[in-house]
Amino acid sequence: MSGSAELTGIYSAIEEAARLLDVPCSRDKVWPVLTTYGDALGQAVVAFRVATGARNAGELDCRFTMLPKNVDPYALALTAGLTTGTDHPVGVLLADLADRCPIDCYGIDFGVVDGFKKTWSFFPPDDLQSLSTLADIPSMPRSLAENVSFFARHDLDDKASLIGIDYPHRTVNVYFGEAPAECFEPKNIRSMLREVELPEPTEQLLRLGQESFGIYATLRWDSPKIERITFATMTPDPTTLPVALEPEIERFVKNAPYDYDAADRRFVYAVTSSTAGEYYKLQSYYRWRPQMLDLMLLSESVEDLV
Repeated sequence: MSGSAELTGIYSAIEEAARLLDVPCSRDKVWPVLTTYGDALGQAVVAFRVATGARNAGELDCRFTMLPKNVDPYALALTAGLTTGTDHPVGVLLADLADRCPIDCYGIDFGVVDGFKKTWSFFPPDDLQSLSTLADIPSMPRSLAENVSFFARHDLDDKASLIGIDYPHRTVNVYFGEAPAECFEPKNIRSMLREVELPEPTEQLLRLGQESFGIYATLRWDSPKIERITFATMTPDPTTLPVALEPEIERFVKNAPYDYDAADRRFVYAVTSSTAGEYYKLQSYYRWRPQMLDLMLLSESVEDLV
């Protein structure tokens, strides 16, 4: 497939996914993102993400991962005018990570409405990073250093697998690979959320948490606290999970476009605990690559699902 045909196919899928969610999709907004990363999209994993809650209403996020490590995705976004520069530490964190940590590959998020949003830095699956190393990075939120002891109590302090940087909201997500199974037990979920002063979890959160393979925390520069904790599970069919799907998300699940074998379909469903309450996220893969299993560090039980 030619480069132009490749981008046209991805754009058509984005347009269809947005239509399912009644989200406006403008070629003038989306096409510049596709052309900016066009050379890297041939082998990229492509996913569509929708979330509940007022903050996320009327938006469809698109995620490209497995972008090559020799290209800085934030620098590309700046050069292409997809985002504007800033003196805030968020603007140099990606470069600082690359200087101090091994990077396996990158990723980006953009909204069909709000444009460029995030970058993702994946560490090699066999070289997870310690939080002490990450906390020493000058541009990293100090809230990470403030909470290293919390993560250590749950045996997560040497298991950082992925860093997400949200530029508009100025937050950082720290993902943990090979998280101990105990982290997903209801009593420990309750304990973790209580320790960081997040609300008491609902039964729905606890039930989904028990099915989870992954956990990540959201941090800010302007607060010493952990803002959010999210639990995620991968499944070939979100309707089989022990939680109820919102009608619009169920419609999206049943009809979201994909370009690989239907028998091999994958979704990630996640529940987030925040000071503002719980909300849910659904990620549907349009294009999948087997290497993502290694990057996501799935347990054997999750590999059995997919």
